[in-house]
Amino acid sequence: MAPPAPDAPAALDLDALLEVAREVVAEACGLLAAARPAEIRTKSNPRDLVTEWDTRSEELVRTRLAARTPSIPFLGEEGGASGGAVGDGPRWLLDPIDGTVNFAHGLPFWAVSLALMVGGTSQVGVVAAPALGWTFWARRGGGARYRIGGDDGALAVSAIDRVAASMLVTGFPYDRAHTRMNNFTQWEHFQRTAGACRRLGAASLDLAMVARGWLEGYWERKLKPWDIAAGTLLVEEAGGRVTDTRGGPLDVMAGEVVATNGAIHQEMLDELGKADATQARRDAEAGA
Repeated sequence: MAPPAPDAPAALDLDALLEVAREVVAEACGLLAAARPAEIRTKSNPRDLVTEWDTRSEELVRTRLAARTPSIPFLGEEGGASGGAVGDGPRWLLDPIDGTVNFAHGLPFWAVSLALMVGGTSQVGVVAAPALGWTFWARRGGGARYRIGGDDGALAVSAIDRVAASMLVTGFPYDRAHTRMNNFTQWEHFQRTAGACRRLGAASLDLAMVARGWLEGYWERKLKPWDIAAGTLLVEEAGGRVTDTRGGPLDVMAGEVVATNGAIHQEMLDELGKADATQARRDAEAGA
């Protein structure tokens, strides 16, 4: 098992900051609830989309947090950093629309994801999917909760203890057509070994569904920190386990994660290692 994450500095009132995060995310969700993109642009390649609503959502959250927590720097997917130097202190991380490709196509599986990190460890996290009526939130050491329609409750991971009986979820990088690190070999491997595999298009919601007990495990590489900072906290506080792909401590800046209900974690790491070995062998045979 990985060592427990460090506590937040005593000067931070995490309960109050969680309430701020929930309120600001709710406001962003209100902005986006009836949004329909009129302007869709590409970023790193034609599969990496951004809409005017990504920018509007981020600007709203950035402005509200600057007013309510002016001493805490901010990092957003679209606009970058603001609020001064970070060091080992607290920082807000925002994905204003996680699942922009889904959003741009009218598929309701997307979310606003906001986390407060301190020294590389998530302390507060909120993930909300307004088109689905789902909200998930957590505070380090304080558990994790959900609101789905009129149902409220504590998040808790599932008890399934075999990969063969598990439903797993993952994603693929935007540059998947041009890189060998595209997760195809790993996907094929788990399609053969897991009970089921899904690809849904929003990392924060993938993680929230592991925390909710709907899925048993999630793996992915080539991620950004705002993709997973909130969702990984949900999993941990719901009783699950989160590591890098080799079983070491999670580093959201490194861009890789395995998150599970805990019961299948080591088996999932072992199977992922087998898939990685297969990919390495194929790359060697291809002269990569």
